[in-house]
Amino acid sequence: MIPFFEASGFSYEAAWGLSTVIEILVISLLVMFAVAMVIYADRKIWAAMALRKGPNVVGPLGLLQSFADGIKVFLQETIIPSAANKGLFLIAPIITFTVALMAWAVIPFNSGATLANINVGVLYVLAISSLGVYGVVIAGWSSNSKYPFFSAMRAAAQMISYEVSIGFILVCVVLWAGSFNLNDIVKAQQGHVWIINGFVANPLLFPVWVMFLISSLAETARAPFDLTEAESELVAGYQTEYSSMAFALYWLGEYANVLLMCALNATLFWGGWLPPLDIPVLYYVPGTVWLLIKILGFFFIFSWVKATVPRYRYDQLMRLGWKIFLPLSLFFVFAISGYLMATGHFA
Repeated sequence: MIPFFEASGFSYEAAWGLSTVIEILVISLLVMFAVAMVIYADRKIWAAMALRKGPNVVGPLGLLQSFADGIKVFLQETIIPSAANKGLFLIAPIITFTVALMAWAVIPFNSGATLANINVGVLYVLAISSLGVYGVVIAGWSSNSKYPFFSAMRAAAQMISYEVSIGFILVCVVLWAGSFNLNDIVKAQQGHVWIINGFVANPLLFPVWVMFLISSLAETARAPFDLTEAESELVAGYQTEYSSMAFALYWLGEYANVLLMCALNATLFWGGWLPPLDIPVLYYVPGTVWLLIKILGFFFIFSWVKATVPRYRYDQLMRLGWKIFLPLSLFFVFAISGYLMATGHFA
């Protein structure tokens, strides 16, 4: 895109700026459209598992239901509690929504098709995903209401608990791939075990992926780890006092984060844009299509779990994070680094 603008008479700096802005808009719009569709898919999957129809009135097969819901919340009045900190109350959902989109900047959609192909992509994702909790914590505190505040405290503890194990899991992947760059990590998975593309076929990395998948559910506060918005205890958690577009921004941010975690599962362990098998004929299918199929597969797992698994108690949530995942992730860091040293991988 930069050569096109340069040929049109723009300087390199102006061409780079214009192309970057266009790429950001394209990715943001595609993610928002995908969020609208997966909300519809989520409701359809839940309905099918409960032997119901789900959305089926607005548009063919109910496909326009998410857009109708978006118009509805856009036209509603934004109500701010009189005792709330108005500035923080309004900025909290914006933080959650913005941070959810920022992480997509380093996700490789195909070989070289990345908005920001930086050498520390893994660290960038870890840092950005950690920032999402600030939107929840600020919302809980600024509402000046007890239940949202309890939810904010839960969110902070939950984030700390599972970020630690996720960090060690990412160390395992980086050690084996030898790079923090997400493009390089995907390329390192080509033909990893016989003709299988993906670290998931590795006996040492398969348990690590299982921990990462479960930690992804906890990181995005999805069932059975949705303790931050437990309606049976906290009304709606940090969202209790929100309405209109502010409430919708939390929904958009939540599903954008879910899709991001699905993309990370596919990129870090399942070969990203690579086909499942290292067979030449499969490479005729565009890499973006393979990545999309894997993301949708993981989203189905996320939705399946939410429809069928009951919510954890808070002590179970903490025990899983600190007493099971943390020791296990540390063990695999030592096991994988030891194996790589013994086999001369670092030589």
